[in-house]
Amino acid sequence: MSATMTPVDDAPPPAAAEKRSVRLLRQLARPGAAALSGVLLYLSFPPRPLWWLAVPGFALLGWVLRGRRLRAGFGLGYLAGLGFLLPLLVWTGEEVGAVPWLALVAVESLFLAAVGLLTAAVSRLPAWPVFAASVWILGEAARARGPFGGFPWGKIAFGQADGLFLPLAAVGGTPVLGFAVALCGFGLYEGVRVLRAYRRTGALPRGPLAAALLSVLVPVTSAVAAQPLVSDAAEDGTATVAAIQGNVPRLGLDFNAQRRQVLDNHVHRTEQLAADVAAGKAAKPDFVLWPENSSDLDPYRNDDARDAIDRAAKAIGVPVVVGAVLTPDTGNLRNTLIEWDPRRGPVDTYDKRHVQPFGEYIPMRSFVRIFNSDVDRVSRDFGPGHEVGVFDLAGTRVGLATCYEAAFDWAVRDTVTHGARLINVPSNNATFGRSEMTYQQLAMSRVRAVEHSRAVVVPVTSGVSAIIRPDGTIVRESRMFTPDALVAEVPLRSSLTPATRLGTLPEAALVAIAAAGIGWTAARARRTRRPATA
Repeated sequence: MSATMTPVDDAPPPAAAEKRSVRLLRQLARPGAAALSGVLLYLSFPPRPLWWLAVPGFALLGWVLRGRRLRAGFGLGYLAGLGFLLPLLVWTGEEVGAVPWLALVAVESLFLAAVGLLTAAVSRLPAWPVFAASVWILGEAARARGPFGGFPWGKIAFGQADGLFLPLAAVGGTPVLGFAVALCGFGLYEGVRVLRAYRRTGALPRGPLAAALLSVLVPVTSAVAAQPLVSDAAEDGTATVAAIQGNVPRLGLDFNAQRRQVLDNHVHRTEQLAADVAAGKAAKPDFVLWPENSSDLDPYRNDDARDAIDRAAKAIGVPVVVGAVLTPDTGNLRNTLIEWDPRRGPVDTYDKRHVQPFGEYIPMRSFVRIFNSDVDRVSRDFGPGHEVGVFDLAGTRVGLATCYEAAFDWAVRDTVTHGARLINVPSNNATFGRSEMTYQQLAMSRVRAVEHSRAVVVPVTSGVSAIIRPDGTIVRESRMFTPDALVAEVPLRSSLTPATRLGTLPEAALVAIAAAGIGWTAARARRTRRPATA
């Protein structure tokens, strides 16, 4: 006789499994939304014309962080940072692999993690969107200053070159522009939150609703009111400028491996422009701007390079600004712009003041070598210059900010306060291939044009060269990895915008507001703990 065994079913009831799934989804909702908010911020940056996505990005971040504990705010802020910076900065690993890119993002995301923590802290205050937006600017100010001199790439303002809020750059620079975008996003979320609470309870808290509405309306109306500050009127006449894009023989870190090829490309394109001018096919420029590293040889040490540049300058018959790497016998290399007169040769120089860490010099070289041997491609470090760069080119004072320097507020502003009527931002994007880097950098220059009400010329070796009017519009633009000569007449201006006059004061004021909010939060926390202690 055999007994029939009934199998035991250990599976949980369907209702219990469904509850666990719902609970898991709820637990993952905020971390997923944090990462998504960062992705929305990334998508608001060029080359996409989706600047407005930054507003819902901040609104979603407000939902993620409001009322959270500090530790949760830190973690959620870090996830937002990864969602934002991982795709934004992928070009940093274009030729050196994923490790430097991931290391940079991991470090920079710590700043956003701190922003998340502080935003969670101030989110319990009245009118919290103001404090939260100020905390965001506090985080950007910290990122722009350290470590190794800072890395301001990814400032929210740099994604707004096509946006409604752009005129605010002329009011208070990138801090005010970025603050307005963040405030509008946080205010949008607060308005939705208050209205949803009203639908549930029937009680309408007028104070929080008014604060939310003002958080949205004030940035928008301020941007409209600032529109008269954006002008491209020729206050001091005009100048006809040429930007030469000679292209490089190959992409990547070995873009200048063929001796004198990069220099020859720029010489030939300048000579071709001279022929077009002589034939009446192009306007004669007042001066010509070459990119950073457009001479792959030191013309002070190589007679053939000097002769080639001299030949190009004489052919076009006007001053030429040449980007070159100078190699003295001892000491650091110098990333230098040289003013080359067609009759007198080199007459003035500007040494790049903010050299790029891990690109132009290697901090902690022996430690970094453990993770990536490409650091030894930079066999000799570049050293920084110390003088503000302003050249007098055929009677036009031209401010100089080389490549990476365009990301730093001070590096562009002080050329204008030293008399620049036009700004030159020469760059070399050859090591970043066909990535979005060149478009991100071009957007920076467009924001700088409005910030200081100056035309900006961006000559690039192989990326996207452009000539930009003081209102941020592009009048001439090249294609990637295509030799070109852009010629345009641009207005010269000498008036100073409020942003130029105020300098770092708007940023300091916003940092002070953030500090006040943090202090208020800490004081409230102490008052809450005191009765329990007693």
